[in-house]
Amino acid sequence: MSTFNGLPAHILFVHFVVVLAPLTAVLLTMSAVWPAARRRLVWLSLALAVIVVILTPITTDAGEWLEKRVGRNPDLRTHTHLGDTFIYFALGLLIVAALVGVVHVRESRGRALSRMLVGIVAALTLATSVAATVQVYRIGETGAQSTWHGVSAQPARTHPTTSDVPAK
Repeated sequence: MSTFNGLPAHILFVHFVVVLAPLTAVLLTMSAVWPAARRRLVWLSLALAVIVVILTPITTDAGEWLEKRVGRNPDLRTHTHLGDTFIYFALGLLIVAALVGVVHVRESRGRALSRMLVGIVAALTLATSVAATVQVYRIGETGAQSTWHGVSAQPARTHPTTSDVPAK
């Protein structure tokens, strides 16, 4: 999908990823370190991780379509490169979501897990969640820079120009 209602689809998809990836990271971290949260949030976290993995290549494909239609600049090249790497972070979230799910299933069946194993899963989850959230920020920042670079330095228009007035 390249456009949606006349707008580049990348703009729509990227907002889903920007919201869902950090939300997934927070829910997974809570689930990994807090047993009560794990009982309530583990399956939602896993479902969100699957959605992020599905949306990531769709978003990058839509971004590549858009990239071919706008002027290239160094910020856009950086944004594109960072965006292409996010699938690895999304897969990392999915893997730790599965690990937290395994911990939950074992606990719910009354099988004791060592504190060390639960701690390792929690540490992996925290590291992966922080890394994914930081990468979302980095990708978004370079995307914003490539789109809006220099706009704030331009003087504000005080009167509508003829190009701003809709034709009758």
